[in-house]
Amino acid sequence: MTADPNTDSGLPIRLLHDRVLVRVEGPEGERRSTAGIVIPATASVGRRLAWATAVGVGPNVRSIVNGDRVLFDPEERSEVELHGRDYVLLRERDVHAVAAARVETDGTGLYL
Repeated sequence: MTADPNTDSGLPIRLLHDRVLVRVEGPEGERRSTAGIVIPATASVGRRLAWATAVGVGPNVRSIVNGDRVLFDPEERSEVELHGRDYVLLRERDVHAVAAARVETDGTGLYL
């Protein structure tokens, strides 16, 4: 079995309980709309959720596996640095959604 290039292997950490370690996608701060308009980091329209990639999961996590893209609230997070990279540590219940790429077609469509 080959390692998934989207996950970080060899992290010096073993997650406990329902914890999920994620790597935030893209730079924080300014972003672009689909039309190409630059939206500065100071512009706030309300609570904006962020996407991240799961790079580690604890033994009691049921709905997330390494490599899943997850949606979470960036204001409710704990940050940690490992090997010079920043990660976010979440509880499984703090994840609002998982990207549907792994959802089976014969299921109900509900993922969480």
